[in-house]
Parts: sequence; structure tokens; C-alpha cells
Amino acid sequence: MENKFKVLFIYPNDFFMNMLPPAIALFAALLKNEGHEVDLFDTTYYRVEGGSFQHDKSKEEALHVAPTNMAEKGIFEKKTSPFDDLTIKLESFQPDLIAMSTVEDTFLRGIRLLKHISSFSVPTIIGGVFPTFAPEKAMSYSCVDMVCVGEGESVLIELCKRMKAGKSYYDIPGLWVKTKNGILRNAIKNFHNIDNLPLLDFSIFEEARLYRPMSGSIYRMLPVETHRGCPYRCAYCNSPPQNDLYRNEVGSLYFRKKSINKIYEDICFYRDVWKAEYFYFWADTLLAWTDNEFDEFVEMYANIKIPFHCQTRPETITPYRMKRLKEVGIESLSIGCEHGSEEFRRKVIKRSVSNEQIVNSFDCAYDHQVSTTVNNIVGFPDETRALAFESIELNRKLKVNKMGC
Repeated sequence: MENKFKVLFIYPNDFFMNMLPPAIALFAALLKNEGHEVDLFDTTYYRVEGGSFQHDKSKEEALHVAPTNMAEKGIFEKKTSPFDDLTIKLESFQPDLIAMSTVEDTFLRGIRLLKHISSFSVPTIIGGVFPTFAPEKAMSYSCVDMVCVGEGESVLIELCKRMKAGKSYYDIPGLWVKTKNGILRNAIKNFHNIDNLPLLDFSIFEEARLYRPMSGSIYRMLPVETHRGCPYRCAYCNSPPQNDLYRNEVGSLYFRKKSINKIYEDICFYRDVWKAEYFYFWADTLLAWTDNEFDEFVEMYANIKIPFHCQTRPETITPYRMKRLKEVGIESLSIGCEHGSEEFRRKVIKRSVSNEQIVNSFDCAYDHQVSTTVNNIVGFPDETRALAFESIELNRKLKVNKMGC
């Protein structure tokens, strides 16, 4: 019997940050379809750095969300050492490749984990938003052998295929590789058709990770992809440089939309097979649809009968859209305000929406009994105390359930 190629995913998550990462579930499905074996080490329920900070509890203490008790679902902090447990995982699974997905605030935690297991001499690849836009920084660590710049689906499939066959992988598009002569930097050449992606494989996660607190209750909540990227140009966000990167290297925008038929297939699978009780649509801007596309979505979702959460921008909200979304099951909505000064928003953070539009968007959601969270950012370069208070004053005018900062 042929030995399977083994990939161990590492997810260096914040403590009790219960957002399920869809990328790992997608990569698990892709690699299993190729005949590979996968496993996961997830730090969500470990205090890797020690201390008392707990992601969801900090929101409760700030009166940002209603309290919940995750122990009701059998979810507890892990008291063992994450470093010892990672060593045990490597000794038992014996992977051929270690793949780590990371963003800015989890990167250094991930590096600590990779350094701890460097004596195993297993090749490592890291991907995600942070390595994509700081590949030189990521490659500066001795425990990192490869970086995926951009989307990882094609890169990871081809890398595992070649590694298993003992072939060179130094020329894979989108892959940066350390060699004895320096770093090889391969440009991106294409991207995946997101309508052709497999159904996500959540079996790689422990059962506890399928549950998430929302509005004082705990649901079996699963992520649904509807868009990849965003058409807007906010200065603080990673989506505009994603579009620029792919325009320069591939000749096309990174932003694209899944077909409604594919979204429906995903949703039915999560509902019927994985028994989802709640969905969160993790698009940067769910309502970045034409009117026809929006109507197609709500008509599709009308028979799903499962509540959902999403996020969008003030200028995408209309009374008609709120009415239709409420009819098909929307329960909560995050809306980006980001700053209270119209001039600062327009000139510095590249958001042209007016304060009147922002207030009206929250009024509209309130009128349709949709719970809202307003997103704010403080501490921008060159922001003054007076400018910060403009954000406070605008927030005071909003009919909003929760305020995030």
C-alpha cells in the first residue's frame, strides 16, 4: 500500500477566538481529494502566552456582548502545554509538510510554535494575509522555509504533489522558497475559480470549534464564502493591495463573486450534513452585489430557514434590502463607520460615505429590527484628540446595539 503524503496544519489562534477559519477547512478538503492525509494543531483553547486575556470574555466585560457559558457545550480551556502537545502531535503524526495560516496578530505566536519544533526538520510553509504582504519579513525567520504569496489552493496542491513525487518545487507560481543560494520569488500566474472549489471539510477541527457565541446564545455556526476580496479601496484594508497584486501579476482583479448556485450548494451541505444552526457570511462587504444579484440571493435563501450574520458598508443599505434580508433570516449586521470626520474619512482612509448616510443606514436596520454592530478605528496616523471625538459624537447619533473599536 502506497504511503500517503502527510500535511500538518498549524493555526496559531488567539485564546478563545471562536471564529472558525474556512481556509483550513478548504485546504483539508482539497488535499484529501488529492489522496493526502491531513491533521491540525489549533491553539484556540490554549493560553500560549499565558495571562488572563480571553477574546470573547473581554467583550462581555466591556458590556459589548451578552454573557455566555461555553462550558455548556463542553468547551473548556486546555491546561496542558501547547508546546508539549505540538511535540506529541509531530511525533505521532510524522508529517511530511507543516503548513501554517496566519494574520498580523497571530504571526509571532506561530513563529514561536515553529521554532519549538524546528528540531524535527520538517519543511514549513506559511500563508495568509500577513505573509502575502510581508513575505520578506516572514522569510527572515529560520523556521520558515516557504511562503505562499496570494491564494494558496493551487500552490499547496502542486507543492504536495511534487514533494510526494520527489520533484523540484522551486518554480511553483506564488511560492517563495529558501535555497542555499538565496530566496526564489515566483510570481503569481493565476487564481482558482471559486465556483469549482470543493465543499469545506470541518472534520479537521475538534467538535468544540463548530460552536460560537452570538447575542447571548451559543450556536453551531459555520462560515459561508460569497465573495473573495472587496471592490472598495479603504486605505487600512488588505483588499485593495490584493486587487493591485493580482492586477499587476495576473492582469485581473482579485475580487470576484461566487455564483448563487454554488452558494446554495455550500449552504445546503452545511445545513444538512454539518447541522449548522447559524451562518456567518464572511465577505468583507456582503451587499457588494448588483440589485439583480441581491434579489437572486434572497430568493435562494428564502427556504433555508437559518439565521445569519454578515457585514457591509453604509452605502449598500436600503430599506428594500433590509426588508428582504429580514424576511429571509438576517439577525445581525456589522456596518463600518471607522471614523466620524467626513473629511478625514475621505482624504485619509478613502471612504467617501457621508455622516448622513451612516446615520440613515443604522436607522434603516433599526427600523427593520436587525441587530447592528458599528465598527470604529482609533489611533490613525495624524489623528488628533479632536478628530477622535468626532467619531465619538457620530457614534452617539447611531441607533446601534453594539459598538466595536
